[in-house]
Amino acid sequence: MITNTEQIFRFLDEFAESNKEELYLESVIQACNEWLSEESMPRVTETVTKEEIRRGIQLAVLKGMKEQAQPHHQMTPDAIAMLIGHFANRLMSKEDHITLLDPATGTGNLLFTVMNALGDKAAAASVEIDELLVRLAAVTADLLEQPVRFFVQDGLRPLLVDPVDMVVCDLPVGYYPDDDNAIDFEMMPAEGHAFSHHLFIEQSMNHLKERGYGLFLVPASIFESDQSPELHRYVKKNALIRAVIQLPESLFKSSVHEKSILVLQKPYPEMKGTPDVLLSKVPNMSDKIAMSSFLRKIDDWIEE
Repeated sequence: MITNTEQIFRFLDEFAESNKEELYLESVIQACNEWLSEESMPRVTETVTKEEIRRGIQLAVLKGMKEQAQPHHQMTPDAIAMLIGHFANRLMSKEDHITLLDPATGTGNLLFTVMNALGDKAAAASVEIDELLVRLAAVTADLLEQPVRFFVQDGLRPLLVDPVDMVVCDLPVGYYPDDDNAIDFEMMPAEGHAFSHHLFIEQSMNHLKERGYGLFLVPASIFESDQSPELHRYVKKNALIRAVIQLPESLFKSSVHEKSILVLQKPYPEMKGTPDVLLSKVPNMSDKIAMSSFLRKIDDWIEE
């Protein structure tokens, strides 16, 4: 039996492959719009879930990215996005309504995975400078019936976004070339370009409510780089480190590309002392027993 996810991918892929006049990803957007207008639709069951829809679209987008060979178009891997979604759901389990921000959304895979994990109680603001990625994310949000406002701009420019309960972001890694803009950030170094992933952390913390959380996918070596002193000073002054979770090496092509999950919290006036920091390493994700034990560890830490 063909699953809903497979039916969705097949529908999008066949539409895109038959439309040779357009790039594959452009055709995926067209197919999604036809689905929304019910002109043509994938053969899914009445019980199709938001996660099945997200995964089906994701498969088509991944194929399109490979064909168009655009290295700056990267998608957060499902396993990582779902782990961040678990963190988000547990941290916000007592809240009835949650506002989110992703300042570097890309195709929205991380943001939508987190929103799906939170159920129907989240609304989000999405910032992305690449118009094609915004269009992909926007049509996906419509199909998922997720309330998202989209801003087409550099995520490090001033944002017309009210403070949110949580920021989730797969941080763009590298040097930020616009020194004139970066000079307004505390983490701008005395010499050379600032790291964009540092500036996105600062931008995110600036848009969090008190007590709010930032869940970031960061380079594993983020606290060991030549600009780590700026990061240490900023975090000590403006944030609480709540967790640093090392991801399995097997998820990455080389040690240079290894990443971790960094959880920060915005300080609040009633805070007493410094909360404990969860330092842990994700086990082999194919080991169900080890992963179950790891997720219980996360849950126990959050409930403390």
